Amino acid sequence: MAKWGEGDPRWIVEERADAKNVNNWHWTEKNATQWSKDKLKELLLNIVVEDDRGRCEIKETSKLEGEATANNRKAKLIFFYEFEIELDWEGSLKNSENKTVYKGKVTIPNLSEEHDASDVDVDITVNGESNDAYALKDLMRKKAPALIRAKLDAYIRQLREEFTQGMILPTKSETDSTATKEDADVSAAAKAKVAGKQNGLSPTKKESVGVKIPTTAVAMTVEFKCRVSELYMALTDKNMVRAFTRGGANMVCEAENGGRFSLFDGNVTGQFVELIACQQIKMQWRLRQWPAEHYSDVTIELTEKEDHTLLKLNQTGVPQNFLDNTKDGWYRFYWESIKQTFGFGARLL
Repeated sequence: MAKWGEGDPRWIVEERADAKNVNNWHWTEKNATQWSKDKLKELLLNIVVEDDRGRCEIKETSKLEGEATANNRKAKLIFFYEFEIELDWEGSLKNSENKTVYKGKVTIPNLSEEHDASDVDVDITVNGESNDAYALKDLMRKKAPALIRAKLDAYIRQLREEFTQGMILPTKSETDSTATKEDADVSAAAKAKVAGKQNGLSPTKKESVGVKIPTTAVAMTVEFKCRVSELYMALTDKNMVRAFTRGGANMVCEAENGGRFSLFDGNVTGQFVELIACQQIKMQWRLRQWPAEHYSDVTIELTEKEDHTLLKLNQTGVPQNFLDNTKDGWYRFYWESIKQTFGFGARLL
Protein backbone atom coordinates (compact mmCIF):
# COMPACT_ATOMS: atom_id res chain seq x y z
CA MET A 1 0.00 0.00 0.00
CA ALA A 2 1.31 3.46 -0.87
CA LYS A 3 2.35 5.67 2.04
CA TRP A 4 0.52 8.80 2.80
CA GLY A 5 1.47 11.60 0.46
CA GLU A 6 3.27 9.34 -2.03
CA GLY A 7 0.37 8.04 -4.11
CA ASP A 8 0.32 5.37 -6.81
CA PRO A 9 1.98 6.89 -9.94
CA ARG A 10 -0.54 5.11 -12.19
CA TRP A 11 -3.22 7.35 -10.85
CA ILE A 12 -1.35 10.60 -10.57
CA VAL A 13 -2.64 13.09 -13.15
CA GLU A 14 0.36 15.21 -13.96
CA GLU A 15 -0.26 18.94 -14.12
CA ARG A 16 -0.55 20.33 -17.67
CA ALA A 17 -1.65 23.75 -18.79
CA ASP A 18 -3.72 22.26 -21.66
CA ALA A 19 -5.26 19.47 -19.51
CA LYS A 20 -4.86 16.93 -22.34
CA ASN A 21 -4.48 13.19 -21.72
CA VAL A 22 -1.56 13.66 -19.34
CA ASN A 23 1.17 11.01 -19.41
CA ASN A 24 -0.70 9.58 -22.43
CA TRP A 25 -2.33 7.12 -20.01
CA HIS A 26 -5.92 7.28 -21.20
CA TRP A 27 -7.06 5.53 -24.38
CA THR A 28 -7.61 8.01 -27.18
CA GLU A 29 -8.90 7.22 -30.64
CA LYS A 30 -8.66 9.23 -33.84
CA ASN A 31 -10.79 8.42 -36.87
CA ALA A 32 -8.54 8.00 -39.91
CA THR A 33 -11.15 6.78 -42.38
CA GLN A 34 -11.61 9.89 -44.53
CA TRP A 35 -7.92 10.77 -44.40
CA SER A 36 -7.11 7.21 -45.50
CA LYS A 37 -9.56 7.27 -48.40
CA ASP A 38 -8.18 10.59 -49.65
CA LYS A 39 -4.59 9.38 -49.27
CA LEU A 40 -5.25 6.06 -51.04
CA LYS A 41 -6.87 7.86 -53.98
CA GLU A 42 -3.93 10.26 -54.17
CA LEU A 43 -1.41 7.41 -54.22
CA LEU A 44 -3.19 4.88 -56.46
CA LEU A 45 -4.66 7.02 -59.23
CA ASN A 46 -2.62 7.76 -62.36
CA ILE A 47 -0.24 4.80 -61.90
CA VAL A 48 1.12 4.04 -65.37
CA VAL A 49 2.60 0.77 -66.65
CA GLU A 50 4.14 0.52 -70.08
CA ASP A 51 6.26 -1.63 -72.33
CA ASP A 52 6.80 -2.17 -76.05
CA ARG A 53 3.33 -3.64 -76.45
CA GLY A 54 1.19 -0.94 -74.90
CA ARG A 55 0.41 1.53 -72.15
CA CYS A 56 -2.09 1.26 -69.27
CA GLU A 57 -3.12 3.76 -66.61
CA ILE A 58 -5.27 3.57 -63.48
CA LYS A 59 -7.94 6.23 -64.00
CA GLU A 60 -10.65 6.00 -61.33
CA THR A 61 -11.58 4.55 -57.96
CA SER A 62 -14.84 2.65 -58.39
CA LYS A 63 -14.94 1.23 -54.87
CA LEU A 64 -13.20 2.21 -51.65
CA GLU A 65 -14.97 0.78 -48.64
CA GLY A 66 -13.68 0.30 -45.11
CA GLU A 67 -12.46 2.20 -42.10
CA ALA A 68 -9.31 3.16 -40.24
CA THR A 69 -8.50 4.38 -36.73
CA ALA A 70 -5.35 5.32 -34.85
CA ASN A 71 -5.29 4.74 -31.10
CA ASN A 72 -2.98 5.92 -28.32
CA ARG A 73 -2.72 3.97 -25.08
CA LYS A 74 0.10 4.70 -22.63
CA ALA A 75 2.12 6.42 -25.38
CA LYS A 76 1.80 3.39 -27.65
CA LEU A 77 0.16 3.85 -31.05
CA ILE A 78 -2.14 1.07 -32.27
CA PHE A 79 -3.62 1.02 -35.77
CA PHE A 80 -6.72 -0.65 -37.17
CA TYR A 81 -7.56 -0.38 -40.85
CA GLU A 82 -9.40 -2.54 -43.34
CA PHE A 83 -10.28 -1.58 -46.90
CA GLU A 84 -11.64 -3.19 -50.03
CA ILE A 85 -10.58 -1.30 -53.14
CA GLU A 86 -11.52 -1.47 -56.82
CA LEU A 87 -9.71 0.63 -59.41
CA ASP A 88 -10.60 1.22 -63.07
CA TRP A 89 -7.78 1.09 -65.61
CA GLU A 90 -7.59 1.84 -69.31
CA GLY A 91 -5.05 0.78 -71.90
CA SER A 92 -4.26 0.62 -75.57
CA LEU A 93 -1.70 -1.08 -77.80
CA LYS A 94 1.11 0.88 -79.39
CA ASN A 95 2.05 -0.90 -82.60
CA SER A 96 -1.35 -1.97 -83.84
CA GLU A 97 -3.95 -0.77 -86.27
CA ASN A 98 -6.47 -1.42 -83.53
CA LYS A 99 -6.71 1.83 -81.56
CA THR A 100 -9.38 0.53 -79.22
CA VAL A 101 -9.11 1.66 -75.61
CA TYR A 102 -9.64 -1.38 -73.41
CA LYS A 103 -10.83 -1.14 -69.82
CA GLY A 104 -10.50 -3.33 -66.79
CA LYS A 105 -10.38 -3.45 -63.01
CA VAL A 106 -7.81 -3.83 -60.26
CA THR A 107 -9.23 -5.42 -57.09
CA ILE A 108 -7.51 -5.18 -53.72
CA PRO A 109 -9.65 -7.24 -51.34
CA ASN A 110 -7.56 -7.37 -48.18
CA LEU A 111 -5.73 -4.17 -47.25
CA SER A 112 -5.58 -4.40 -43.45
CA GLU A 113 -3.20 -4.21 -40.51
CA GLU A 114 -3.07 -8.02 -40.57
CA HIS A 115 -1.03 -8.03 -43.79
CA ASP A 116 2.20 -6.40 -44.90
CA ALA A 117 1.87 -4.38 -48.08
CA SER A 118 3.96 -7.01 -49.88
CA ASP A 119 1.36 -9.68 -48.99
CA VAL A 120 -1.73 -7.80 -50.19
CA ASP A 121 -3.61 -9.49 -53.04
CA VAL A 122 -3.85 -7.52 -56.30
CA ASP A 123 -6.21 -9.04 -58.87
CA ILE A 124 -6.34 -7.82 -62.50
CA THR A 125 -9.29 -8.26 -64.90
CA VAL A 126 -10.09 -6.87 -68.35
CA ASN A 127 -13.35 -6.22 -70.17
CA GLY A 128 -13.04 -8.17 -73.41
CA GLU A 129 -11.88 -11.51 -74.73
CA SER A 130 -9.76 -10.54 -77.71
CA ASN A 131 -6.03 -11.18 -78.00
CA ASP A 132 -5.38 -7.44 -77.70
CA ALA A 133 -7.39 -7.25 -74.47
CA TYR A 134 -5.49 -10.20 -73.01
CA ALA A 135 -2.15 -8.64 -74.03
CA LEU A 136 -2.97 -5.52 -72.02
CA LYS A 137 -4.19 -7.60 -69.09
CA ASP A 138 -0.86 -9.46 -69.17
CA LEU A 139 1.00 -6.14 -69.14
CA MET A 140 -0.98 -5.01 -66.08
CA ARG A 141 -0.60 -8.37 -64.34
CA LYS A 142 3.20 -8.35 -64.67
CA LYS A 143 3.95 -4.73 -63.85
CA ALA A 144 1.12 -3.15 -61.86
CA PRO A 145 1.10 -5.24 -58.63
CA ALA A 146 4.63 -4.23 -57.55
CA LEU A 147 3.88 -0.54 -58.11
CA ILE A 148 0.54 -0.78 -56.32
CA ARG A 149 2.06 -2.57 -53.32
CA ALA A 150 4.74 0.11 -53.10
CA LYS A 151 1.98 2.76 -52.97
CA LEU A 152 0.11 0.81 -50.28
CA ASP A 153 3.34 0.62 -48.29
CA ALA A 154 3.57 4.41 -48.59
CA TYR A 155 -0.01 4.76 -47.27
CA ILE A 156 0.77 2.60 -44.22
CA ARG A 157 3.95 4.56 -43.51
CA GLN A 158 2.22 7.92 -43.82
CA LEU A 159 -0.66 6.76 -41.62
CA ARG A 160 1.86 5.92 -38.91
CA GLU A 161 4.09 8.98 -39.35
CA GLU A 162 1.95 11.86 -40.61
CA PHE A 163 -1.63 11.25 -39.50
CA THR A 164 -0.66 10.53 -35.89
CA GLN A 165 1.37 13.69 -35.33
CA GLY A 166 0.29 15.24 -32.03
CA MET A 167 -1.39 12.12 -30.65
CA ILE A 168 1.42 11.43 -28.17
CA LEU A 169 1.90 14.51 -26.02
CA PRO A 170 5.01 15.34 -23.98
CA THR A 171 4.59 15.23 -20.20
CA LYS A 172 5.30 18.25 -18.11
CA SER A 173 8.58 16.76 -16.87
CA GLU A 174 9.71 16.09 -20.45
CA THR A 175 8.80 19.63 -21.49
CA ASP A 176 10.64 21.15 -18.53
CA SER A 177 13.66 18.94 -19.18
CA THR A 178 13.81 19.96 -22.84
CA ALA A 179 13.46 23.63 -22.00
CA THR A 180 16.21 23.40 -19.36
CA LYS A 181 18.60 21.70 -21.82
CA GLU A 182 17.90 24.30 -24.51
CA ASP A 183 18.50 27.13 -22.04
CA ALA A 184 21.76 25.51 -20.93
CA ASP A 185 22.92 25.08 -24.54
CA VAL A 186 22.14 28.71 -25.38
CA SER A 187 23.90 29.90 -22.23
CA ALA A 188 27.00 27.80 -22.96
CA ALA A 189 27.14 29.02 -26.55
CA ALA A 190 26.82 32.63 -25.47
CA LYS A 191 29.59 32.25 -22.88
CA ALA A 192 31.90 30.62 -25.43
CA LYS A 193 31.25 33.42 -27.91
CA VAL A 194 32.09 36.10 -25.33
CA ALA A 195 35.21 34.27 -24.22
CA GLY A 196 36.35 33.97 -27.80
CA LYS A 197 35.99 37.69 -28.41
CA GLN A 198 37.83 38.53 -25.19
CA ASN A 199 40.75 36.32 -26.16
CA GLY A 200 40.81 37.58 -29.74
CA LEU A 201 39.89 34.17 -31.07
CA SER A 202 37.81 33.49 -34.14
CA PRO A 203 36.06 30.24 -35.15
CA THR A 204 38.29 27.84 -37.04
CA LYS A 205 37.49 24.80 -39.08
CA LYS A 206 38.06 21.44 -37.45
CA GLU A 207 41.21 19.84 -38.76
CA SER A 208 40.68 16.53 -40.53
CA VAL A 209 42.67 13.66 -39.16
CA GLY A 210 42.75 10.22 -40.76
CA VAL A 211 44.74 7.06 -41.25
CA LYS A 212 45.41 5.10 -44.39
CA ILE A 213 43.03 2.16 -44.76
CA PRO A 214 43.95 -0.86 -46.92
CA THR A 215 41.19 -1.15 -49.50
CA THR A 216 40.11 -3.36 -52.37
CA ALA A 217 37.44 -3.41 -55.09
CA VAL A 218 34.20 -5.24 -55.80
CA ALA A 219 32.90 -6.01 -59.28
CA MET A 220 29.76 -7.97 -60.09
CA THR A 221 27.29 -8.51 -62.91
CA VAL A 222 23.67 -9.49 -62.27
CA GLU A 223 20.75 -10.23 -64.63
CA PHE A 224 17.22 -9.05 -63.87
CA LYS A 225 14.16 -10.19 -65.79
CA CYS A 226 12.62 -6.75 -66.25
CA ARG A 227 12.87 -3.58 -68.29
CA VAL A 228 15.72 -1.21 -67.57
CA SER A 229 13.26 1.51 -66.51
CA GLU A 230 11.78 -0.81 -63.88
CA LEU A 231 15.17 -1.70 -62.40
CA TYR A 232 16.23 1.94 -62.34
CA MET A 233 13.01 2.82 -60.49
CA ALA A 234 13.58 -0.01 -58.00
CA LEU A 235 16.99 1.50 -57.17
CA THR A 236 15.89 5.14 -56.97
CA ASP A 237 12.15 5.47 -56.29
CA LYS A 238 11.67 6.02 -52.56
CA ASN A 239 8.62 3.79 -52.23
CA MET A 240 10.16 0.94 -54.21
CA VAL A 241 13.43 1.22 -52.26
CA ARG A 242 11.41 1.14 -49.05
CA ALA A 243 9.65 -2.01 -50.27
CA PHE A 244 12.74 -4.11 -51.03
CA THR A 245 14.76 -2.85 -48.04
CA ARG A 246 11.75 -3.24 -45.70
CA GLY A 247 12.55 0.33 -44.68
CA GLY A 248 11.06 1.93 -41.61
CA ALA A 249 10.34 5.51 -40.64
CA ASN A 250 14.03 6.46 -40.58
CA MET A 251 14.76 5.38 -44.18
CA VAL A 252 16.09 8.14 -46.44
CA CYS A 253 16.35 8.01 -50.25
CA GLU A 254 16.85 11.36 -51.98
CA ALA A 255 17.49 10.21 -55.54
CA GLU A 256 19.08 13.32 -57.01
CA ASN A 257 22.61 14.56 -57.51
CA GLY A 258 23.90 15.30 -54.01
CA GLY A 259 20.94 13.59 -52.34
CA ARG A 260 21.45 11.41 -49.26
CA PHE A 261 20.41 7.84 -48.55
CA SER A 262 20.18 5.85 -45.32
CA LEU A 263 18.98 2.26 -45.62
CA PHE A 264 18.61 -0.86 -43.47
CA ASP A 265 18.20 1.09 -40.21
CA GLY A 266 21.26 3.21 -40.96
CA ASN A 267 23.59 0.29 -41.71
CA VAL A 268 24.07 1.60 -45.27
CA THR A 269 24.49 5.36 -45.79
CA GLY A 270 25.90 7.69 -48.40
CA GLN A 271 25.19 10.17 -51.14
CA PHE A 272 24.13 10.06 -54.78
CA VAL A 273 26.89 11.64 -56.85
CA GLU A 274 25.39 11.39 -60.35
CA LEU A 275 22.27 9.83 -61.81
CA ILE A 276 21.62 9.25 -65.51
CA ALA A 277 18.08 7.91 -65.87
CA CYS A 278 17.96 4.23 -66.84
CA GLN A 279 21.72 4.16 -67.51
CA GLN A 280 23.98 4.90 -64.57
CA ILE A 281 24.02 5.56 -60.81
CA LYS A 282 27.13 6.85 -59.03
CA MET A 283 27.27 6.93 -55.24
CA GLN A 284 29.49 7.42 -52.25
CA TRP A 285 28.55 4.41 -50.13
CA ARG A 286 29.54 3.00 -46.74
CA LEU A 287 28.62 0.43 -44.11
CA ARG A 288 28.16 1.49 -40.51
CA GLN A 289 30.89 -0.94 -39.36
CA TRP A 290 33.54 0.70 -41.57
CA PRO A 291 36.05 3.15 -40.13
CA ALA A 292 34.41 6.49 -39.40
CA GLU A 293 33.84 8.80 -42.39
CA HIS A 294 35.29 6.30 -44.86
CA TYR A 295 33.25 6.00 -48.07
CA SER A 296 33.64 3.81 -51.13
CA ASP A 297 32.85 4.88 -54.70
CA VAL A 298 30.09 2.86 -56.39
CA THR A 299 29.14 2.94 -60.07
CA ILE A 300 26.11 0.97 -61.28
CA GLU A 301 25.58 0.66 -65.03
CA LEU A 302 22.30 -0.63 -66.50
CA THR A 303 21.91 -2.10 -69.99
CA GLU A 304 18.67 -3.48 -71.42
CA LYS A 305 19.06 -6.69 -73.42
CA GLU A 306 16.51 -8.63 -75.46
CA ASP A 307 14.98 -10.55 -72.57
CA HIS A 308 16.62 -9.07 -69.46
CA THR A 309 18.42 -6.07 -68.00
CA LEU A 310 22.11 -6.35 -67.13
CA LEU A 311 23.43 -4.61 -64.03
CA LYS A 312 27.16 -4.05 -63.63
CA LEU A 313 28.52 -2.81 -60.31
CA ASN A 314 32.02 -1.50 -59.71
CA GLN A 315 32.98 -0.46 -56.19
CA THR A 316 36.36 0.89 -55.12
CA GLY A 317 37.65 1.81 -51.69
CA VAL A 318 36.18 -1.17 -49.82
CA PRO A 319 38.13 -1.89 -46.61
CA GLN A 320 39.92 -5.19 -47.14
CA ASN A 321 38.63 -6.83 -43.97
CA PHE A 322 35.02 -6.08 -45.05
CA LEU A 323 35.27 -7.46 -48.60
CA ASP A 324 33.29 -10.67 -48.11
CA ASN A 325 30.72 -8.94 -45.92
CA THR A 326 30.18 -6.24 -48.55
CA LYS A 327 29.82 -8.66 -51.48
CA ASP A 328 27.41 -10.85 -49.55
CA GLY A 329 25.35 -7.79 -48.60
CA TRP A 330 24.94 -6.66 -52.20
CA TYR A 331 23.71 -10.09 -53.24
CA ARG A 332 21.42 -10.83 -50.29
CA PHE A 333 19.99 -7.45 -49.36
CA TYR A 334 19.95 -5.73 -52.76
CA TRP A 335 19.80 -8.08 -55.73
CA GLU A 336 17.95 -11.07 -54.25
CA SER A 337 15.57 -8.84 -52.31
CA ILE A 338 14.74 -6.83 -55.45
CA LYS A 339 14.05 -10.02 -57.39
CA GLN A 340 11.82 -11.46 -54.68
CA THR A 341 9.94 -8.23 -53.96
CA PHE A 342 9.15 -7.23 -57.55
CA GLY A 343 9.33 -10.56 -59.37
CA PHE A 344 12.40 -9.53 -61.39
CA GLY A 345 13.88 -13.01 -61.09
CA ALA A 346 11.18 -14.58 -63.30
CA ARG A 347 11.64 -14.83 -67.02
CA LEU A 348 9.90 -12.34 -69.28
CA LEU A 349 7.25 -13.91 -71.50
